[in-house]
Amino acid sequence: MLSSAVVYAADTGAADASQAEPAVLLDTIRANRKALVAVNLELSPEEAAKFWPLYERYQKEISATGDRVVAIVDDYTATFRDLSNDKALQLMENYLAAEAERIQVRRTYLAEFAKVLPGRTLARFYQIENKMDAVLRYDMAATIPVVDEKRGTPAK
Repeated sequence: MLSSAVVYAADTGAADASQAEPAVLLDTIRANRKALVAVNLELSPEEAAKFWPLYERYQKEISATGDRVVAIVDDYTATFRDLSNDKALQLMENYLAAEAERIQVRRTYLAEFAKVLPGRTLARFYQIENKMDAVLRYDMAATIPVVDEKRGTPAK
């Protein structure tokens, strides 16, 4: 069920990923994310009452890391033709820092989600999140040009 829901969200929200702006794609996934989680997690009313407020906090924090990645990608795409070695290294350091922050947020919330969801449901939730992230990353990757290591400014 999730795979068709994610495909539907990707098809309707980002019909042509190769021309989509990363920020627009991110907004599309975010708009559908809660609905996709709701459809694919069959929460009891008691679980839902505890889960959704926590989920909102989690999404706010995890979205901030996504915003950082989009800013890094925007910076890269604006400069990739003449990317210096120093700038390339800086972009990679910033990207890896944003990824580490994303993993830390997910790790921190795991314990909090475990207080309100049984283990199997929690595992399913993280699987759903991973699938949506994979769609987002795949679509975003299609818009990011690969650096030409022979072009640009020489190393300093």
